[in-house]
Amino acid sequence: MRKFGLIIVAVLVATLQAFAAENWLTDYTQAEAQAKETKKPILALFTGSDWCPPCKLLHKEVMATPEFEKYAADNVVLLEVDFPLKKPQTAEQKKANAALEKKYGVEGYPTVVIINEKGKAVGTVEYGRENPKDFIAKLDKVVKKAK
Repeated sequence: MRKFGLIIVAVLVATLQAFAAENWLTDYTQAEAQAKETKKPILALFTGSDWCPPCKLLHKEVMATPEFEKYAADNVVLLEVDFPLKKPQTAEQKKANAALEKKYGVEGYPTVVIINEKGKAVGTVEYGRENPKDFIAKLDKVVKKAK
């Protein structure tokens, strides 16, 4: 019976993660098109999702929260630019991500770059272990510059 309960919890966690992941695009061209269509800037998260401790913390403590998900849905187009070590990724995706990293001058992870609908970076937001409310407030200042 205990194993059954653990299985249910595991399935629920996986479902919630999959739902949250649906909001994140991984293709810049799609994100750019959506940004133009919705008149919202792109929030590009440069991350090492499966190996970077601060990246994992940002995801868990901020980006996977209902507060952030609501803010993002209303204000930005989400783009994940991932540099995993273990998670499979196509050569094409690796090349595209490396090009974005170079274009926007990203030197470490996690880095959040806010990009306007013309493809220009308007600012970055650093994660300093803020709670969701404080991180969103910091993020919103940069997002407003892009509008």
